[in-house]
Amino acid sequence: MGHLVDGKWSTEWYAPDAEGRFQRPRTKFHGWIRADGSTDHAPVAGRYHLYVSTACPWAHRTLITRALRGLEHAISVTVVDPHMGPDGWPFDARDPDPLGPSQFLRDVYLRAKRDYTGRVTVPVLWDRERATIVNNESREIMRMLDVECEPLATRGPSLAPPALRARIDEVLDAIYEPINNGVYRAGFAKSQKAYEDACRELFAALDRWNEVLERQRFLCGDAMTEADVALFTTLLRFDLVYYAHFKCNLHRIQDYPALWGFVRDVYQTPGVRETCDLDAIKTHYYWSQDAVNPTRIVPLGPTLDLDAPHGRTARTSA
Repeated sequence: MGHLVDGKWSTEWYAPDAEGRFQRPRTKFHGWIRADGSTDHAPVAGRYHLYVSTACPWAHRTLITRALRGLEHAISVTVVDPHMGPDGWPFDARDPDPLGPSQFLRDVYLRAKRDYTGRVTVPVLWDRERATIVNNESREIMRMLDVECEPLATRGPSLAPPALRARIDEVLDAIYEPINNGVYRAGFAKSQKAYEDACRELFAALDRWNEVLERQRFLCGDAMTEADVALFTTLLRFDLVYYAHFKCNLHRIQDYPALWGFVRDVYQTPGVRETCDLDAIKTHYYWSQDAVNPTRIVPLGPTLDLDAPHGRTARTSA
């Protein structure tokens, strides 16, 4: 994955730290849609456009939130091509940038800021009225779509109800570094120690949350929340790509009864299945990340029986 430096494209890969650890750069756009009118971005149907990749777990979070809250009519979407090469995310000819012309996602970033410096990532939330990027941080976009776009929502319930919001944020913090980012810390490590440290932390966290989900249906209790969406998009990709491609191979998610049941439970929730593109996931990781997989050969397997009964509905928190 390349990046922009003062508006100029560089194909340089992620730079590890002195001990070979993967360092994820911070996102740069942190504007907010606010329903109370306290920002320049009001929740108005048709005003915002979401750029995503169905292969990317971070972007996938926002697609699921949009679907579960019934915002398809209010917020349009463009899905980039999963074949991310030296020029970054390209647009698919079958789904071109409606606000273009754009050949690559970096063109969107440059429309917002001609001298932008930073990574060019998905998701991107664009404001048509102000002709700029509102936000490119998935966790913040999830919260905006769920809470601030409540006036536009046609489905519910909220994925971040006020009574649970502090707990949701606590869980999102807890799963981010060892799990959501942990698979990348293992897969992009440049030293044996960096890899082993990340991998051990990852599986210790999976063990912990498997135990939690043995006792209750979802991470914060009986209702699905943003935290479940954030965990699901990583776990959905785990056996498909992280297990082999990122060497996260101490266990499969299918070896964790509660985690695997949880994945099937979320997948079978109305609206979620349609956001999941397993072929795009495998294609993107194995083809695009040639620093990890130089041959760009995309494996035929594995197959996941995501439609098998999940047996989770009887679980309630104590």
